[in-house]
Amino acid sequence: MPPEPKTCRSCGRRIEWRKKWERDWDQVQYCSTACRRRGITAVDERLEALMLQRISRGGSTADPADVALAVADGDEAAAAELAEPARRAARRLVARGEAEIVQRGKVVDPSTAKGAFEVRRRR
Repeated sequence: MPPEPKTCRSCGRRIEWRKKWERDWDQVQYCSTACRRRGITAVDERLEALMLQRISRGGSTADPADVALAVADGDEAAAAELAEPARRAARRLVARGEAEIVQRGKVVDPSTAKGAFEVRRRR
């Protein structure tokens, strides 16, 4: 029986056990070389903090695109570059159990969610 899946520290996606990781599964922290290189930056931490702040208000949700725009100080070109980092921040919040991702009012798996989604406080 394979061990339980883990969550990538950088992107928040699920890491499934693979035979090639059998010897060092305990040390696996990232799902890919790109995530290992990227890590978590100060901007990633700002995105997480702002997202948490927005969902902490009673019953409110946060759109990762809006959070990216706020971190980019209204600069739409910079916000476009922060769109995927904002989605990664949302997935990390879900992995820590602080939030959940919803699409059309239903909770979805953050590792497989496609398209626009919102983040809300975990219920």
